[in-house]
This record gives sequence, structure tokens and C-alpha cells, in this order.
Amino acid sequence: MARPRTYDSETLALRTLNAFWQGGYHATSMDDLVRATGVSRHGIYKEFGGKKGMFLKSFDLYRTSIVSPAFERVEKRTATLEDIAAYFEHQISLAEANGLPGPGCLVANAATEVAPHDPDVRQKVDAHNTRLLEGFAAAIRNSADGLSVRRSRQLAETVLIFATGLWSLSRVTSDAQQLRRVTTTFLSLMKGALK
Repeated sequence: MARPRTYDSETLALRTLNAFWQGGYHATSMDDLVRATGVSRHGIYKEFGGKKGMFLKSFDLYRTSIVSPAFERVEKRTATLEDIAAYFEHQISLAEANGLPGPGCLVANAATEVAPHDPDVRQKVDAHNTRLLEGFAAAIRNSADGLSVRRSRQLAETVLIFATGLWSLSRVTSDAQQLRRVTTTFLSLMKGALK
């Protein structure tokens, strides 16, 4: 008779999220996942189908537990460039509190490490980027009278690329003020583009 399960997939994903976030997908071994979860390889394969399934579940958990609390402000119907600034500050403060240099953004990391070679991860990265792009574009449109949808989308693409670069920088700097300075400069340039 099989033993009853003593875990749930959400708890396991939470335990492995940090391993993937800190170490990356390829450097995180099944042994690392077994240590992080306390569940055997067999249990991991049974629950997730293996390492990739566990990564995809952890990726989804990252988006709901890390990205959403920071980004929901930008997605408000009345959001403006100030809300984009608050999003950046929220994430910089979180990185600062957790210690810099840090792991950066799990999505940005996956975009360069895994997505180019894995269509399932690519699809999740694309969905994440689309969400951010739409939020940024709406907030930018709210920040300038008469701004076209096309122009707001172009500027939103620039914000998205800046954000990806900023989170990459957070992996190699111990100076949160540097992150704040470049963000302030970038947002000032964005304000100028809206005039």
C-alpha cells in the first residue's frame, strides 16, 4: 500500500522557487530539489513529471507571489508614470532588503537561460512580458494627453527592456542607490518623451 502524500504541489514549488531563482535552471540539480523539498526524486517525478515541471510550477508561483504584488499598481485603470516609478521602487526595495547583489528577476533570468531553447518556458516568458507591456502602455497613455496607442506601446517596450536590464544589473551590484539613480534618470527621460 502506498504511503499517503505529506505535501502539496504549492508547498513544493515554494521550496524550489528559491533554488531556481538563486541558481538558475541548469545549475539546479535534482539533488538540489530533493534537498530543498525533502521529497524523493520519485515524489518529484510523480508530482511534477521532473525538474522542468517543477520549474514551470515555481515560475507561476513567482509571477503570482513576487510580480503581482508589485505590478498590480501599474495595472490599475488610473495608473500613470508615477505608478511605474512606484513599481520600480517596490522591487528595488525588496532586492535591497534581501541583499544585493541578488538573484535578479526569475523571468528575466529564464528569458536568457531557458526560453531560447524551450518553447514552454518561452511561452510563459512571453505571457509575462505581454502583461507588463500592456500595463506600462496603459499607464503611459494615462500620463500624456493625446498620446497614440502606437506611441504608448513603443514607450512601453522601452520600459520593459529597461526593467529587464535593471533586474540584470541587480545581480551584479551591491548598491541599491545605483539602481535608484538609473531608474530616476530613465523615468526623467520618459517624462521628456511624453511632452
